[in-house]
Amino acid sequence: MRTYKNPALKQLKDQQVRFAPAEKRLAQLERAERLLSEIDPNKKYPYQYVCYRITEFRSDSYPHLLIDGADLEHDLTLFIQDLAETVPAVPAENIPEPVLTLEEVSRNLKVSTKTLSRWRDQGLVSRRIICNGRRKVGIRQSLLQRFLRNHQEQVEKSSRFTQLTENEKMEILRRARRMARYAPDRFTEICRRIARKMGRSPETIRYTIKAHDQANPQEAIFPNVTGVLDEQTKQAIYASYRRGVSINALAERFDRTRTSMHRIINEVRAKQLIQEPISYIPHESFDDPSKAEEILAPMPDEEKYEAARAKARASVPKGLPPELASLYEVPLLSREQEAHLFRKMNFLKHQAEKLRQSIVPSRARSSDLDRLEELNREILKIKELLVSANMRLVASIVKQHVGPADNFFELLSDGNLSLLRAVEKFDFSRGNKFSTYATWAIRKNLARSLPTEKTYRDRFMTGFEEVLETKSDTRSNEYEDEASAQRAVQQVNRLKEFLDERERKILDLRFGLNNGPRLTLEQVGKIMDITKERVRQLEVRIKKKLRELGNKLHIEA
Repeated sequence: MRTYKNPALKQLKDQQVRFAPAEKRLAQLERAERLLSEIDPNKKYPYQYVCYRITEFRSDSYPHLLIDGADLEHDLTLFIQDLAETVPAVPAENIPEPVLTLEEVSRNLKVSTKTLSRWRDQGLVSRRIICNGRRKVGIRQSLLQRFLRNHQEQVEKSSRFTQLTENEKMEILRRARRMARYAPDRFTEICRRIARKMGRSPETIRYTIKAHDQANPQEAIFPNVTGVLDEQTKQAIYASYRRGVSINALAERFDRTRTSMHRIINEVRAKQLIQEPISYIPHESFDDPSKAEEILAPMPDEEKYEAARAKARASVPKGLPPELASLYEVPLLSREQEAHLFRKMNFLKHQAEKLRQSIVPSRARSSDLDRLEELNREILKIKELLVSANMRLVASIVKQHVGPADNFFELLSDGNLSLLRAVEKFDFSRGNKFSTYATWAIRKNLARSLPTEKTYRDRFMTGFEEVLETKSDTRSNEYEDEASAQRAVQQVNRLKEFLDERERKILDLRFGLNNGPRLTLEQVGKIMDITKERVRQLEVRIKKKLRELGNKLHIEA
């Protein structure tokens, strides 16, 4: 139920959740609920019509897209649920039609609130309301009637079940105790068998046995199943899920319900996500909902910047080592662009920290965890852009401090660490350019690290003359090395005759065999008009082919 069938509706939801102010989202929620009550599953609806009904804005996107009524009903239900999670609870009297609380629906339909929770997972639309001064979950009458019409058989079946009597509970426990003697590890199967014989749902049987075992741990019928799982087992379940094991397989392996598997996975996932607090530079605008759209807007002159970035990749200065050539692929940012990106990054961190503090692992929702991971990805993307655009600054400062006995690339690595810390600590609200702050931070770190490195180097060398004298001479002969390299090129050129044209071209481009530069997988892919992954696969195949040919011809490939 949590996956949109049509990407256009998911994209619309993401736009509204991220950019629309809270009061607009409330109005859109009202219109979406009203539209859902009018959908005919047998008709098709233009996307632009749906977008206008929800936002009152005529979009130019997807002009020819028609959505099946059944798919629209499914996606609109998800849209309403996702939007409802981002808006505050409203008084029931402010909603323009009668709204029933879960308790009222349960009493009117003679079903349990647990049954209603299952119905909500199956598409019964609800949202948070304020009723008599208390926060509750409410359901619009029109949407309730629609769900009852579409799920008539299921509703009738649920209403026929009454609460268990004490005699029925005793009978369930008696049967479970007897069956457990012969199959103590088949809890789920036993629940199903008892449910069939007594005309109850397996969930009711499971709940009854579990409640008994938790209340009477000394007399538990299934102590290994109904008890609380330890942390090690929870970690094993989550690790298995991450490796691709299905929920059904995990439920069967650990003899638990699919619901409990989802809960355990969300709990472990939540603990990992909220383990560390998120540090950021606060700003008064972060708590103003009207500023959110401005903060999250695209970077100023973004199109020009992307064009400059594409041009920079093609005009990297020649003769630079690969480690330095990559620094010139990202153009510099203007003061306005830097300020916008730092403000946006810290605002996203502010949102992520608020969401992190609101998550309780034992009751974590997948939607909250997905949102937190999405925020972390957006934060990392902005941070990588800020770091990449300022790495040339690090190289220029290191060049000024490096001495004859210093390793340039070690100092460059230290400077990059200083740059990473500077990005985290820079206060964008003061109006300074980031390069000024970063220069101070990098130079300060180099002023500390260079004397320390010199002291360490002097200390290491002192008193080790005897060791150096007894150490074997591993220096190479430059003439012999050059001759060996020429022989290797000649051997490879002989083997190239057995390759087809595409294989020879990939080999030349990747290893610079035609006196050209060695290109990356991505660069070769662009030249050959294939993906980077395909280039890698072909390279592996070519190397294998060369080795086999070398063995046949007694050539060292």
